[in-house]
Amino acid sequence: MSALSTIQIKEANAHLAALHHRVAELEGTVREQAESLIRKDEQYQASIRNMAGAKDRAVAEFQKRLAQSEEEMQKLMAFIKDKDRELERLRHHSRLLAQMCRSRPLLNALVSLMAEAEGIPCLPNVGQCNGLPGDPDYAQSDEDLEDSDVDRTLFGTTV
Repeated sequence: MSALSTIQIKEANAHLAALHHRVAELEGTVREQAESLIRKDEQYQASIRNMAGAKDRAVAEFQKRLAQSEEEMQKLMAFIKDKDRELERLRHHSRLLAQMCRSRPLLNALVSLMAEAEGIPCLPNVGQCNGLPGDPDYAQSDEDLEDSDVDRTLFGTTV
């Protein structure tokens, strides 16, 4: 092998120095990028924690609102049941009133007869006759005859 010349050694040393300098620059760049990545990673992790916290708060708020909505729904269901019962009661009253309205002509006739009966001063004694004076169609029953304590009865209406 031949011996290297001083110029070759100087060039080799310069090349090695340039190479070391380039390696140091690259190591610095790698450190800077690693630090930058670490900072970005920390920022992203903080951002993720913030988003997770916001999500957890939103979920908790939605659960709270859901519970309130379910409670309100239960109240409304109870209110509807009360109204249904009230409606059924009113329907029953409506049916009764309709029946009363259908019976009104009969009631009017009864009231008219009672008003006419008010005009008769008194009924005759039970022992004296079997009917009303002037009314041969009226016949007293055995039940009417048993009521002998009542000698005179007056008819009255409050209608």
